[in-house]
Amino acid sequence: MAMNSKKKDNYNPPRLGGGVDFMKTRRKIRIFKERGKWKNLLRFFLFLFLTGTALLFIIFIYYAKDLPRPEVFEERQLSQPTKIYDRTGEVLLYTIYGEEKREIAKLNEFPDFLIKAVLATEDAKFYKHRGVDFRGIARSILINLKIKKPTYGGSTISQQLIRSTFLTLEKSASRKIKEIILTLELERKYSKDQILEWYLNQIPFGPNIYGAGEASRAYFNKSVKEITLPEAAALAAAIKAPSTYYPFSKNGDQGILQRKDYVLERMFKETFISQAELEEAKNVQLEFVKRFSATKAPHFVLYVRDYLLKEFGEEYLKENGLKVYTTLDWELQSDVEKIAKEEGERIKNYNAHNLSIVAINPKTGEILAMIGSKDFFAESFPKNCTSGLNCMLDPQVNVSVYGKGQQPGSAFKPFVYITAFENGYTPSSVVIDELTNFGKWGGNDYIPRNYDGKFRGQVTLREALAQSLNIPAVKTLLYFAGIEESIQTAKNFGITTLNQPSSFYGPALVLGGGEVKLLEMTSAYGIFATNGVRYQTTNILKIENARGEIIKEINRAPKRVVNPEFCEMINDILSDNDARAPVFGSRSPLYFPEKWTASKTGTTDSFRDGWTVGYTRSAVVGVWVGNNDNSSMVKTAAVSVAGQIWHRVIEKTFKNYP
Repeated sequence: MAMNSKKKDNYNPPRLGGGVDFMKTRRKIRIFKERGKWKNLLRFFLFLFLTGTALLFIIFIYYAKDLPRPEVFEERQLSQPTKIYDRTGEVLLYTIYGEEKREIAKLNEFPDFLIKAVLATEDAKFYKHRGVDFRGIARSILINLKIKKPTYGGSTISQQLIRSTFLTLEKSASRKIKEIILTLELERKYSKDQILEWYLNQIPFGPNIYGAGEASRAYFNKSVKEITLPEAAALAAAIKAPSTYYPFSKNGDQGILQRKDYVLERMFKETFISQAELEEAKNVQLEFVKRFSATKAPHFVLYVRDYLLKEFGEEYLKENGLKVYTTLDWELQSDVEKIAKEEGERIKNYNAHNLSIVAINPKTGEILAMIGSKDFFAESFPKNCTSGLNCMLDPQVNVSVYGKGQQPGSAFKPFVYITAFENGYTPSSVVIDELTNFGKWGGNDYIPRNYDGKFRGQVTLREALAQSLNIPAVKTLLYFAGIEESIQTAKNFGITTLNQPSSFYGPALVLGGGEVKLLEMTSAYGIFATNGVRYQTTNILKIENARGEIIKEINRAPKRVVNPEFCEMINDILSDNDARAPVFGSRSPLYFPEKWTASKTGTTDSFRDGWTVGYTRSAVVGVWVGNNDNSSMVKTAAVSVAGQIWHRVIEKTFKNYP
């Protein structure tokens, strides 16, 4: 038993074929099988990869074949409004825009903290990724699946730019694929800085407001270069939802202010600003402009706009980014607006409820200031009134330019007297101031009276014009100048409204019987200031296209219309304070003790209109006061209502137009 047991313990199975190890063979077979599985798995994944790549390529070709080229960014011209500036180009007066209101700026013109505010909230990894943040997309997909709504997109700045330029706002897989394809192409062709510049100039910030440059104007009424850190954060806050975070919508300012603080927190988290800057910016009380849409110098810029519309057409002005440099002196305009507001209250005491003021540089014909009516932004007047205090024309009507004009009263007399001088008479020529019947005109005897009802007998033309005597003026018209000749003189001086036959006006012409416009009268008086040289009145200096190229520059070639000798005669009379003193007094509003000025007043029948037009060698100012419904003012001389306004305005011109 023992022997058998021992033999069994030492038993070794026979080896086939001379000693084959079955255990090792089985292990090898298992290893070979495992290797085969891995190879099959690798083949399977390789197949999936190649199939996926091919599928992606097919999808790319399918969606890319009809997509626009990224080069379009260089070729396209963003819709830009026409902007109207003052003469310096620094004060924006008015913007003509269509669907998109935009102000283009270069990347280096955007403040650094604005760029960082946008990056912090919209795409903090902008300068690190290749245009598409696949992690962000995956994260947004998970969030969308969780909330069961396609809300979050995970889009980079480059993707947002592509979407806003080429694609619709629908949330679909096909649109996302197109977006990714174009974004990758965009990033391949252009630098990050170029893409960011396009983005900042294109994205919406509110209704009709596109680009950060325009948004800074609309929100804060300042250039984008001038905005502060908290203002920049507010702009960046609006990008997420321009209609929701629009500060001028109902409760919109609260929403944007709250998100502004979030933007600042994001900037701090990205180490773009310090803790101190964060706290300081959060504590700033932002003020959004209340009436940015309100135009500066409204009557003037609408006058300019009317010209531009005729010249270029409305659609062109809305889209092609013209820069219009006007002749307006904003400093003087601001002064004149203040004067108009203050004097507008004073003249109510004379039952005068409207006024108009124009200032021109006679040496160039450039309009320096213009008040078309007392208050452009006043409420419209009642429609059911027929006369009286409330019955004026709509306050937005520019009285100085539009309409049939007003009767100028004695302000027309210089054109008659200079015609007499051209006919050989002089300031020393004599007429008789006495009660005179000039025959029937208009079916009635024409027997004019002087303003004060007095007769002075023998007077010179100098005295007659300086003291604005009516009877000598009619005699000068009829006997020395001639009605037709005087009308022609007025036309030569730029008056365009005297288009009736001379018999229509008759001898009343010299007393302002024909209607004229304030702008034309002011410009015409400028010819006296230049000793007979006329410069065409203009409101524009030059116009540039969006590339800064001058496409129109106003030609102000001078034209001599009268001999300087005769202008000097008029200038000498209208500047002679002693000669007018018997009627106006030695200290009237027409007088400046140490300054050379020349001026003339005009008051119409029934005291419906009051005028004062006068000049220095470098500035001419015209003032009209009255009521647009032709209701009468309180009986008073024009020097009292219009003369004081003229004095204040002409005084303002001494500083820059000595």
